[in-house]
Amino acid sequence: MATTNGKETIYIDIDDEITTIIEKVRASSEKIVALVLPKRASVLQSIVNMKLLKRTADQEKKRVVLITSENSLLPLAGTVGMYVAKTLQSKPEIPSLAGAAEPDEDILADEPDDDTEFTAENAGDRPVGELAGGAVPAAAASEGIETLQLDDDAEADESETKDTAADTPKPKKDKKLGVPNFERFRMLLIIGGVLLVALIIGGLVAATALPKASVTIFTDTTNVNSNLALTADTAAKTLDAAKLIVPAQLQKVDKTGSQQVPTTGKKNNGQKATGTVTFSTSCTKKPSSVDPGIGVSGSSHTFITTDSLKFTDINVDSGGNFVCSGSVPVVAQQGGADYNLGSGTTFKMATLGYTGTNSAAFTGGTDNIIQVVAQSDIDNATQKITTQNGDTMKQQLQQQLQQAGMFALLATFVAGTPSTQSSAQVGDQVGTVTVTQTTTYTMFGVKQTDLKTLVDNDIKDKIDPTKQTILDEGLSKATFKVNSATATSAQLGMATTATAGPDLKADDIKKQIAGKKAGEIKDMLRTDPGVTSVDVRLSPFWVTKVPSKASKVTVTFQKAK
Repeated sequence: MATTNGKETIYIDIDDEITTIIEKVRASSEKIVALVLPKRASVLQSIVNMKLLKRTADQEKKRVVLITSENSLLPLAGTVGMYVAKTLQSKPEIPSLAGAAEPDEDILADEPDDDTEFTAENAGDRPVGELAGGAVPAAAASEGIETLQLDDDAEADESETKDTAADTPKPKKDKKLGVPNFERFRMLLIIGGVLLVALIIGGLVAATALPKASVTIFTDTTNVNSNLALTADTAAKTLDAAKLIVPAQLQKVDKTGSQQVPTTGKKNNGQKATGTVTFSTSCTKKPSSVDPGIGVSGSSHTFITTDSLKFTDINVDSGGNFVCSGSVPVVAQQGGADYNLGSGTTFKMATLGYTGTNSAAFTGGTDNIIQVVAQSDIDNATQKITTQNGDTMKQQLQQQLQQAGMFALLATFVAGTPSTQSSAQVGDQVGTVTVTQTTTYTMFGVKQTDLKTLVDNDIKDKIDPTKQTILDEGLSKATFKVNSATATSAQLGMATTATAGPDLKADDIKKQIAGKKAGEIKDMLRTDPGVTSVDVRLSPFWVTKVPSKASKVTVTFQKAK
């Protein structure tokens, strides 16, 4: 950047943006600004950027000259009225559109002598700074040569500014420049596109997936009860209406569950108490000896004999009866200090009916309590697995049967005998025990049309067919009770309440009301003499018409109150 003779020369980098160039122009203190552009400068190849630069120059009351030899910039500069010179010594002029195609002249003219008089012939050889200063020669003016010069007002302002520069502060630059932020515009465009796509998808979902309609038709109906004892048999191929045998499908699913629970069992792993018990019994001769390993109990504790019991003495008691006695060593069934029984404790040998006492206290029993697996721990884990899987498996089997087009008989749901495995056995010293259980769950399903046929046959003689028809067999509220079952069949009792009334068919009504509004539906259905009123409910709240898809419409019949 250089300043000479009231002109400032600014060299533009190839990477400079339009905002940077504009700031450099504004920052210049001179009225004439020469912008030396590099070759292939793309920043001013845009008419928008060229107009922004021209508008800034006009606002700042400056004359900007583009120093370039590229023909591609001349039409743009000529369009906005921007001065262009091939070199700093060339004459600046506003290019005409007709002259934009002239070949480049990369010629740097020598600066003429300061004393040379300006004429029309040598004006093209004068530098930008000299053309900007002084008066335009009369010859040049008469020739119609357009040169860059300052207005009289501008010269006066410049002179006046020089006189008052010391006293007057420099005005602040206007930094508000309406330069478009193309990155921000592109980001807003992308966000708008995403929102538009989301709006379209939401509109499609709201228009197709969510709308539902429920139509309740109140009629002069009659409730007819039906109770049937039917058999669901997987071996049957077709419905036997006379014998009430319905072809069935058995759905199975295996489920493996695992449950870990803390152990709660306690075991005394201390030393076992020992002692000696003397047994006696009435006798006329010595009884036979008793082998070791016989259990004896005393004071709610169990001991085991460790040697043979031999009766060695025969005595006469106070009543004159002969009594045989013998002593045997015993050991506690398990460790624990509470097995150290005091002397004089009564013991019984239940297997032989002998009674005895200990003349000396038992000793040696100590306490060492450890945590072990109890049977209740395994039972508790098994119960949790069964409870967790039961409801889930019932729903899964029901869904599988419904997907197969079958009517699920929930009453036939059975959980088979589980196969249970435990990570530890009862009495093992562990803190937790994991129980794994595999169970096979089963459920029968039949065709709903077969059940309707059985109900229709059962109640057809209970209604007047000339005035009534069966509107609903009541299967959605039917109750089933399993009387007996095998691996391939189940005998059930079915109780249902069918509805008979005017000859209206739900499927036909769904087709008739498709795409209609609630008011139209009510007016149409009320024309039937058996219909007393109609209730139409549409959801969600923005839905105004019944969906055309039959699966989105529910039609039910109720007896008028």
